[in-house]
Amino acid sequence: MPRRALIMVEGTRSNGLQYVKAAQRLGLHPITLSADPTQYDYFAAESNEAIRVDTNNLDALIHECSRLRNTYNIAGITSVREAFYATVGELCRYFDLPGPNPASVEQCCDKFTQRQLLAEAGVPIPAYRLAANATDVKNSAAEIGLPVILKPVVGIGSSGVRLCRTVDELAEHTSYLLDGKYIWRSSPRILVEEFAQGPHYSVDTMASDVIAIGTLRYGRPPHFVLREATFPAPVTEDQYKRIADVSLSSLRALGLGWGPANIELRRTKRGPVLIEVNPRMPAAPTPNLVQLACGVDLITEHIKLVVGDQLDLRRRHLQSAAARFFVPDRDGTLDSIDGVSQAAALPGVAEVRLYVAPKTPIVRKGDDGDCIGYVIASSPSPTQTAAILQRAVGLIGLTITPFPALGEQEALTDKGRSSGKEPDQRR
Repeated sequence: MPRRALIMVEGTRSNGLQYVKAAQRLGLHPITLSADPTQYDYFAAESNEAIRVDTNNLDALIHECSRLRNTYNIAGITSVREAFYATVGELCRYFDLPGPNPASVEQCCDKFTQRQLLAEAGVPIPAYRLAANATDVKNSAAEIGLPVILKPVVGIGSSGVRLCRTVDELAEHTSYLLDGKYIWRSSPRILVEEFAQGPHYSVDTMASDVIAIGTLRYGRPPHFVLREATFPAPVTEDQYKRIADVSLSSLRALGLGWGPANIELRRTKRGPVLIEVNPRMPAAPTPNLVQLACGVDLITEHIKLVVGDQLDLRRRHLQSAAARFFVPDRDGTLDSIDGVSQAAALPGVAEVRLYVAPKTPIVRKGDDGDCIGYVIASSPSPTQTAAILQRAVGLIGLTITPFPALGEQEALTDKGRSSGKEPDQRR
């Protein structure tokens, strides 16, 4: 009898390995289709299969999956990356497998279309305008009123997102987005959005069930780089219900009643205001935090949904779980990382993870890519969890040497040339 396989279109540095391991625990053979399998370091360490294929070409993916069906029983197809989730939906339809609605995913990934659908359904959202040029941005901001948030219509991980509090900041970021400095994933369109102020929440759903609600804390404006996440959120029963109701209303409005979704809201003076719906599994460490907090393994349950198995979304316990993210405070070369093993050995520390190694150049961009790792702690109480987390973070030291100033870099280069040696290329 052919072996049951789970096909994954691309992977990620955060959740990819967890999907591989969860598939193996379920008796599935994970096969990753990737344009460049070497970008995922976990392939070398895990007994899973990776095949090189153009993942932006639907016909190429269909051809490869058809070829694999000669050897395997393809039980399901999925992806851990938003950019390929609509393609996954198309593949699932072609091969008659459970999967997301590709049209719903595509319209959700367009933030302007998402806003339109949410507004039509009466879901509370910030005021917004669509802008295609600098004049549109200026006029839209004047209509909404500063401060406003500028963000690309298509994008993830807070890339290109900035809070603009003054006319000068507005002009500066508009120039950054439109004058060739920002790399667009689609045609240049900017969403100008009211800055909804209040506590920030992350809501994780599976199918049409709210699984967990957590709080998010970001770094200092104008960027939105995540610094800490805590589950469960410290909300009253009424606040929980209102946040859950808005979240589920947004899924209905966007046609996302299948699979995982991650929803961000702020609790403002007028109640929960929906910031964004992401039609996919959230990145690490959110699935880990949810499992520690309530016992639901989102990744395993997603795979079970993909292959047509029965879900088990019962909460098994109630714990406090929190993550602190490592975000460098300067650009430069990461010289050393100390204290990781000591921090990982602390009682209550669930995971310490770093995405970088010593001698890595650090260049901050003001988005999620600035995060170079995290620590997770868990305990029966939020106060105890916070104390464990603080102690663990205090044990870990990151030494970053700033890049040489322009004059210093030129001197180093000249010195290298005069000695016949290669210059010290630190950037």
